[in-house]
Amino acid sequence: MANSASGLAVNDECKLRFLELKTKRNYRFIVFKIDEKAMQIKVDRLGQPEESYNDFTGSLPADECRYAVYDFDFVTDENCQKSKIFFIAWSPDTSKVRSKMLYASSKDRFKRELDGIQVELQATDPSEISLDIVKGRAF
Repeated sequence: MANSASGLAVNDECKLRFLELKTKRNYRFIVFKIDEKAMQIKVDRLGQPEESYNDFTGSLPADECRYAVYDFDFVTDENCQKSKIFFIAWSPDTSKVRSKMLYASSKDRFKRELDGIQVELQATDPSEISLDIVKGRAF
C-alpha cells in the first residue's frame, strides 16, 4: 500500500522483521532505507542481539537519511529489567534536501506500520542520539 504523501510502499519484510524484534527479540536494531527507484521502504541492516548501541549508531550513514528501530534494555531504579523500542528518524544535515523531504513526508505513516514503538527520536547528528539521551528518554 503506497503512502499518499510520498507515494512510498512499505516492504512486507520491514513489518515482519519489526515483529520479530518486538516479539522474539531476534534483533537488537533494524535500519530501514528508502529505495527511491522502487519507491518503497526496505530493510537496510539487521543488528544481532549481541550488538551494542555503538554498533547501531555506527551503522547509520554519515550523509544519508535512514529510519531505525532500537530495542533498548535497561534496569529501573527499582531494579526491574525493562525494554523500550525506540524509533529513530536519522536525517543528517549533510544529506540531500530531496532525501530529507522524502524521509520527513513518509515518517508518520511508516511509524504507524510498526505497531509497538514506544519512544521517537529525531536526529541530525550523532550527539542527538547519544546513549545518554536514549537512557533519559527510556525512563
